Amino acid sequence: MERSTSLIDQLGNVTDPRPGEPVYPLVNILFMMICEVVAGADDFVAIARFANTKKDWFAKFLDMTHGVPSHDRFNAILNAIKPEEFEPILLAWLTELHKITNGQVIAIDGKTLRRSYDHASGKAAIHMVSAWATANHLSLGQTIVDQKSNEITAIPKLLEIIEVSGGLVTIDAMGCQTEIAAKIIDEGADYCLAVKGNQPTLHEGIKAFFLSHLEDDFARVAVVEHHTKEAAHGRIDERSYYLCELPEDLPDGSRWKGLQAIGMSINNTQRRKGDEIAVRYYIVSKMLPGEDFAGAVRGHWGIENSCHWQLDVTFGEDQCRIRKGHGDENFSTLRRTALSLLKQEKTAKCGVKNKRLTAGWDDSYMEKVVFSP
Repeated sequence: MERSTSLIDQLGNVTDPRPGEPVYPLVNILFMMICEVVAGADDFVAIARFANTKKDWFAKFLDMTHGVPSHDRFNAILNAIKPEEFEPILLAWLTELHKITNGQVIAIDGKTLRRSYDHASGKAAIHMVSAWATANHLSLGQTIVDQKSNEITAIPKLLEIIEVSGGLVTIDAMGCQTEIAAKIIDEGADYCLAVKGNQPTLHEGIKAFFLSHLEDDFARVAVVEHHTKEAAHGRIDERSYYLCELPEDLPDGSRWKGLQAIGMSINNTQRRKGDEIAVRYYIVSKMLPGEDFAGAVRGHWGIENSCHWQLDVTFGEDQCRIRKGHGDENFSTLRRTALSLLKQEKTAKCGVKNKRLTAGWDDSYMEKVVFSP
């Protein structure tokens, strides 16, 4: 039960936005919401109904003298809580037993909460930038993209609030910016950044380098390679990865802090309707073994497959209509916390959807999810 106690203690540090002496302790409300989202509650009506059916179980850990608030009360409180204070407290709890190890892949990517757009008030849909530890399936943090800005300005803010030291940060081409590369190095991490046309000089330089050396199978330069072949779902994927030390004459190479290597991946997908070949280029702040470079490239998509896809399909995030106050951003934090907890629980041999159902049915399993280290 130590993890539960720690969580409740930390939730006690969240500033209560209500004036006076509220009837329902804020710790109760926050702890109940976390458990209820784990168990499948996706709106405030479901949260209140679930809490009422589990009052005796919650009473094992909380002072339930005044019972359970109404769904409107849950809604109003989550809308009023400051996201910049709420998320770091949950993040500290989630990561208390998790340390970033050298080379661990930390994928950073953006996602829009589509239904958070409110036509009546003119409120734009929220766009979040998130960090995901791909090996541990753990949400490391998120930050909202300002309406008048973009991911380029949001990513450095995210890097300031999460712990990346010792890790290998991967970002798609949008985040391939000299300022972001420098920020990653300054935070004690390394980077593997995708390079596309938004950095035209760098992109063309890397492309020309690899095209030249592929012609003679890298006879003139040292290269680290890794190759894989997989057959599944009626297709064959052949992937090749190449990593070379930074050429001294690489155009635009001197502007990137810590840059040590350039890489290329070639993915040849064979289907009945024909072959598809995708070639991607990368800048990397240290030389890696071929398998590690391949793992970083493929691991980046873990944030899409293990995080964003799960949030949309299993948690219905894209369909969520919570829009008032800070409710949309704070509920997004609840979903990511719940997803991380469910991913960490390994005893149930089933998917996240069925883990949520099991947590709602079985109190002992809920305790495994939210209490176990």
